[in-house]
Amino acid sequence: METISDLLETTQAECLASGFGFTEGPLWDPTSGSYYFADIRRSRLYRLTPGKAPEVVRENTGGGNGTTFDLEGRLVICEGENRRVTRIHDDFQVEILADRYEGKRLNRPNDVVCRSDGSIYFTDLGGSLPLAEWELPFRGVYRVTPDGTVHLVANCEAPNGLAFSPDERVLYVANTRFTPYIHAIELDGEGAMVHRRIFADMSSHETDGVPDGMKVDAQGRVFCTGAGGTWVFSPDGTHVGIIRTPEIPANLAFGGPDLRTLFFTARTSVYALRVKTPGLAHPRFQ
Repeated sequence: METISDLLETTQAECLASGFGFTEGPLWDPTSGSYYFADIRRSRLYRLTPGKAPEVVRENTGGGNGTTFDLEGRLVICEGENRRVTRIHDDFQVEILADRYEGKRLNRPNDVVCRSDGSIYFTDLGGSLPLAEWELPFRGVYRVTPDGTVHLVANCEAPNGLAFSPDERVLYVANTRFTPYIHAIELDGEGAMVHRRIFADMSSHETDGVPDGMKVDAQGRVFCTGAGGTWVFSPDGTHVGIIRTPEIPANLAFGGPDLRTLFFTARTSVYALRVKTPGLAHPRFQ
């Protein structure tokens, strides 16, 4: 049975930058050799080239959180405080991808991922939005098809991070409140849910950290931040172990030219360490 040490090339995480409010939304950009990440509390979006200081690329993100690219390489971000998912064009014009479902405002979009057919999937956690302001009476996972239509994929208890299996037939969703676990939502060829199940239990005696950001490597292992650090599961849901970092991460991304650098957004700082198996490439760059 494999262990965490079998997966890691380096065991000590390197701090790349610090002094932030609460970091989230990590994303590797192979075209520039840099990472994007958000500081939720300061509503800023940063770009970090390893070895250089991070630079602010957008102010006033409206509580910007999860990020991804669309198939044309445009940045997509969940603006939690603005209750919407937007796309940033090359001229920095902001386009709304989703802010309503069936005429009702989203509650607080949290994280986002792109499928190879161009669909954008995102979670609507609700977060700190007062219940009196909720227009949709549930938390959910949504899909925005290339024609701009917003579809409800599934109601969930508290959906947070999300990631696809290598064949994109399973969408993993972290449940961040109430009962800590990971959903496995099985999809049909169009990307709609046909079945769902519990993939992994993330209950823990450790109290610092909750199921949050998630990524999958090329061998189908699931990496999900949680209590104590980043939990790793084999494709069948077996718990391999926990990657420990100086601060508890909220999210992570595979990056570097070989996709074997794990980049962690961990509260006041961002960290990196090396793994032996690459992560899944974004469909834009496959």
